[in-house]
Amino acid sequence: MQTILIVINDAPYGSERPFNALRLAIKLNEQEEQPVSLKLFLMSDAVMCAMKQQNPLEGYDIQQMLEILIAQGSAVKLCKTCCCSRGLSESLLIEDCEIGSLDDLADWTLNAEKVLTFLIVAFSEIT
Repeated sequence: MQTILIVINDAPYGSERPFNALRLAIKLNEQEEQPVSLKLFLMSDAVMCAMKQQNPLEGYDIQQMLEILIAQGSAVKLCKTCCCSRGLSESLLIEDCEIGSLDDLADWTLNAEKVLTFLIVAFSEIT
């Protein structure tokens, strides 16, 4: 079984990067021919993805997508430093999401066969 780590850094709404990362994660978990062990680590503003009682007005529902991933057996951890700086405690999280540490991310990274992240990279020309 292949181990895949996905790291998300963006807020749940405002860009489609968390949405696309979670769509891919769900689809990877659904693969029967090549089962995976998928882990998800939320950093920066992405820790807000794991907040319970989200009520998006339209479009996709990040909370629901995370709950599907958890039901599929994926582990979800959040950066402790990022949670603390945003006032996010375990009591505000979706069930089975866990506040982790950089040590957890380092361990997951070293033990993953693939690490994916969804970033936007801006380049500026130096003159």
